[in-house]
Amino acid sequence: MTVTDIGGDRAQPAPPRPRAPGGRGIRVRSRRLHGYRHAYRMAGRGAAVVLIHGIGDSSSTWAEIIPGLAGRYRVIAPDLLGHGESDKPRGDYSPGAYANGIRDLLSALGVERATLVGHSLGGAVAAQFAYQFPERTERLVLVGSGGIGRQVTPLLRAAAVPGAGLLLAALRLPAVRWQLGLSVRALRTLHTGLGLDAPELLRVVDALGDATSRSAFIRTLRAVVDWRGQIGTLLDRSHLTRGMPTMLVWGGRDMVIPALHAGLGHVSMPGSRLEIFEDAGHFPFRAAPERFLAVLHDFISGTEAARFSAEEWRRLLRNHGPGARTSPPSPGRAAG
Repeated sequence: MTVTDIGGDRAQPAPPRPRAPGGRGIRVRSRRLHGYRHAYRMAGRGAAVVLIHGIGDSSSTWAEIIPGLAGRYRVIAPDLLGHGESDKPRGDYSPGAYANGIRDLLSALGVERATLVGHSLGGAVAAQFAYQFPERTERLVLVGSGGIGRQVTPLLRAAAVPGAGLLLAALRLPAVRWQLGLSVRALRTLHTGLGLDAPELLRVVDALGDATSRSAFIRTLRAVVDWRGQIGTLLDRSHLTRGMPTMLVWGGRDMVIPALHAGLGHVSMPGSRLEIFEDAGHFPFRAAPERFLAVLHDFISGTEAARFSAEEWRRLLRNHGPGARTSPPSPGRAAG
């Protein structure tokens, strides 16, 4: 296992190729699957890299990242159902359902295998995809990922309780927005971790402009969070990442999902790599896009895509986990 502290004394990866201008100009495309519109952005050629956004966000959050990846890879950034320009039905918004949706979108686009990069909720979805479809997953990158520990910001816990829809609607009222603006400026002046993320969180709230979007947001949130914190955890299945090249990227000042979760995930995922952006919050890829690209390029180019082995998967299921006897990995899957 290796831990690299971004901004520390260790040698940095080679800088990425210059980014193409106009990342925000990459048009949104769509496919109709199972009767619903699934929007996505796509650019580049080569091995596939899928970028999965967090709750309430959309593929536009990756605008600074897509051009830098598209010079080497085929980049696909979906708007999860209930988000962005995708449809927002009354349906299943659990990580498992989202993983199925990504599988179907990739199949429709003719993509059999991909490297998955997931942020926040998208990290939980990416990990769920790797669990459900290991034969289609080449690498796994978890960025400020949900689903590792129970802790989560009280703001999200509050948004999961009854009546949260009215609260989200109230946040758009001019008087409330003015007060929020004052609070954000105060938090940033005090150099708090929440102050780092407050503008990004307000951007997410601003995207919930209608009752349908707010309803989809709440249904998605309640699938993974309740008033006590995150509901599920990946740690009971993290041993299955053995042989799957895995990297965790976290902001050292993340107040939404604490960086403690990065350490927990790193220790529990055999052979994983951990990158901490010490001065970033919950959105390290937006706070330091060039650094994020450099680390991501270095990880992808420096690892061999996982090779799925049904026999190895069966062995991991039988011999690993709480109280199980651990045996050395077989050569059926690539080292991470």
